[in-house]
Parts: sequence; C-alpha cells; structure tokens
Amino acid sequence: MNYLTSAVALVLVLASAAPALAQQGDSACTALRDTVIDGAQIGSARVMPAQGAAPAYCEIRATARPAISIEIRLPMTGWNGGYYQAGCGGFCGILGRADAGASWVNAMRPGLERGYATATSDSGHLGLSVTDGSWAMGNPGAERDWGWRSIGETHRVAQALIGAFYDGAAERAIFQGCSTGGRMAQVAAQRYPEMFDGIISGAPAMDYTGLVGVKMPMLIQANTDADGNQILGPGEATLIGDAVLAQCDGVDGATDGLIADPRACKIDLSALACTGDDSAECLSGDEMATLAKWREGPRSADGTQLYPGGIPEGSEPFWWLWLTGNGQGGGQLVNAFAGDFGRYMAYPLDPGPDWTPLDFDPETDPARMAALAEVYNGDNPDLSAFRDAGGKMIVWHGWADSIVTPYKTVDWYEKAAAQAGGEAALKDTVALFMLPGLDHCGILPGPGGINADALDPMTPLEAWLDGGAAPMSIMAE
Repeated sequence: MNYLTSAVALVLVLASAAPALAQQGDSACTALRDTVIDGAQIGSARVMPAQGAAPAYCEIRATARPAISIEIRLPMTGWNGGYYQAGCGGFCGILGRADAGASWVNAMRPGLERGYATATSDSGHLGLSVTDGSWAMGNPGAERDWGWRSIGETHRVAQALIGAFYDGAAERAIFQGCSTGGRMAQVAAQRYPEMFDGIISGAPAMDYTGLVGVKMPMLIQANTDADGNQILGPGEATLIGDAVLAQCDGVDGATDGLIADPRACKIDLSALACTGDDSAECLSGDEMATLAKWREGPRSADGTQLYPGGIPEGSEPFWWLWLTGNGQGGGQLVNAFAGDFGRYMAYPLDPGPDWTPLDFDPETDPARMAALAEVYNGDNPDLSAFRDAGGKMIVWHGWADSIVTPYKTVDWYEKAAAQAGGEAALKDTVALFMLPGLDHCGILPGPGGINADALDPMTPLEAWLDGGAAPMSIMAE
C-alpha cells in the first residue's frame, strides 16, 4: 500500500524538514492543464482561495474516458503527503454534490481541511438527480463505471496529478463514503485491496440488487392496496413510533429516547389494532399487515428470507423521508430509487420507463439480477487480500436507518468475522460501530439531535493507521 519509491521517500523527508517544498505557486496549478494522462483528459485547473478551515487549493477537473468526471483538490500549502478520496450518494451523477452542503459525508472537505490531496467523481455519468437512473438504459459501460471502475480511475488520475504537482506520490490513501459511497468503500476493499490504507464505510448499501432491487419493491408492494393506494402514511408512522419508544426505550437500562439495539426489544403492537372503525388513533387490518411485512423483511412465497431483516424499531421518525412521505409531496425516496433501479439498472435487459416496483416478482426476478450483482455489489465477506495488505477499515451504521437496513451490515460483519477465523482476528482490520438513534448517514437529526455532525471517524482512523490501538469510538469530541 505504500506507493513511495525510495526517491519519493527522500523528497518527503526533505519536505518535512523544509515546508516550503510543499508550497506551490499559481502557475504550477494552471500548468496542470497540459498534463498528459493515458485514458484521461484535463479540462481545467485553477487556484481556489482558502475558505474556513480549508486551505487554498488547486482545483482540477478531469475526465477518465469514456465519461467519468473527476474533481481533484490539491492544497497549495501544507500538503501532508496523503490522499483522501470521497464516494458519492444515491445513483451519483452530480460531481462534487456533497461539497455543496455542510456535511462531511461523501465530501472532500474533511480531507482537504487536514492537508490531504483530495478527489471525487460523479461515478461515470451525468444525472438529473441522485435518483435518476436513466443513464444506465442499455449502457453496460456506464453500469460498470458506476459499479466499480470509477473508484480505481479516480485514484489513478488523482495520483498522476499529485505526482506532477508535488513531484512525489502520496504516502497514504484513505477512502470515505456513506450509502452508495459506503458501497464504494466496500467495493474498494475487495476489488482494490492495496489501493487504500484506510477506509471509512458508512451505512453501506453494499448489496444493491438485494436492497434496491428486491427489498425496496417489496416494501412498496406491501404498502399498496388493491386499488393502488398507499396504506401506511406519516400519521401511522408517528402512532407506531410513539408505541415503539414506549416499549423499547428503557430496555437498555436508560430512558433517553434512544433504542440501543432494536433486536433486544420484543415489541408487541397488537394494542394499536382497531377494534371498531378505522381511525387516526389505531391501525386497520391492512395497516397491521403492512407493518408486519415491513418488520420481517422480504420473503418469498415459501417463507424464504430474501434479504436480512426488516425495518428496525426506532426508525419511525425518519420514515417520512424514505418510506411514507410527509403528506405534502416530500420524501418517500424509496419509491424513486426502486423505480429507476428496476427500470434501468437491475436487469441485463432493461424493462424501461413503463416498469414500476409493483411489477417486481419475488419468485423470479432476484435470479435475473445475478449478472448485475457481480458489477455492483460489495458484500463479499472475504477481506483476506485487504487484511494481508495491512488495511484498516471503520464501518458505521445507524440502528435507526430505515432505507439501508443495519441488519445487513451486521450480517456482513458476522460473515466477515467467520471468514477471518473469528471476530478477534477481524478486529485487527475492521472496527464496526452501530449507532443508536442515527438516521441513514445521519441526514436527519435524531433523539438529542444526533446526526452526522456528531461523528468523527477520521481522527480515530488516522491514529489507527499511525500504529495506535483500534478505535473504541467515532463520536466527535
């Protein structure tokens, strides 16, 4: 994993003794426009001013052929000799989207603020939104780029520009991503085991064919009545959430608005069933049936579990964004993701825009996704190559995640531990943090305001890579 030759090592030693060697003038940045990289083209290079905690940097826009748009940010001063690559969310397609907001998730900003050279990509296509999958229609090359190739190509192009700008290679490489970015993190550990020294994988949507292709359509089918109407809405979500919290909050010994582990609470919501006419204060028979299907997770007609677990208790406050909508046209993103994935991305022969999640057949369609599972998925529990390379990986997931189930992450971790010869052996490589009350990627604030801002996996990862002990916490101080 150490990309230094002995000559480059000497350059970095000298740089540490004389920081001026790490400083670059504006002309050195703009000169990168003429850098020649096989299979890639530089579009622009310009100096961007310091802002907040981030230093001034050289911003380079490049394309790895045929269509992977990449942004690289190289500190003009104070480069720490490292490289930080960020993933992207949803179906991606919008270059640098995460850095347009304030969150650190899937953003280059955390690396840049610490002195890393940083990069990200759009994963190989232009999308109108992160739920737009139309780019994949009849386009296996774009599916391949989204699945795995954009990870390696972003790294390759960035390393060439780092070498040209600083006259030396990066001595450490870190990848950070959440959701689809977390899937990319998992894929990086498996397909590119020597590329990244450290990996941060948040709420990883590591099995897209299982999660988006199977589970999400079945959630939608379970919540649609014979007339095509939605069964559970935001009002029912509030009713259910209040009952769940009343039964589960104190199971962990603390009444704090958090459910430490939903598996520990044996919930009984039978008291919510209507005994007379349906009303806002009770659940109808159809509503109770939908809730039961959501809790148990997708199953085939013979009862076979098609995906690990269901929607966790404690996630109800976040259902509006992902599952039920807010009654005013907002949220319900599961429908958007499941729709375009099934239309354009899930099958070797795309059914196209007329397909809906109600067309999904749990008896035949999962097998039809096998070819694309090989392209997209990062849930292989065999981390032996990454472990042999000395890699370190932090995996984090919120127990209140209602779109990317935390049960899949736990299932993967347990299988990875068995593959490694036991959890003790795996802990040398992987540190898993399951976080009570946290929404998907910490997007919405949970009990006590917990969200992504409450987390800092980067500081403990750096300490671990520097030879320290495995992380015990990723909570920000």
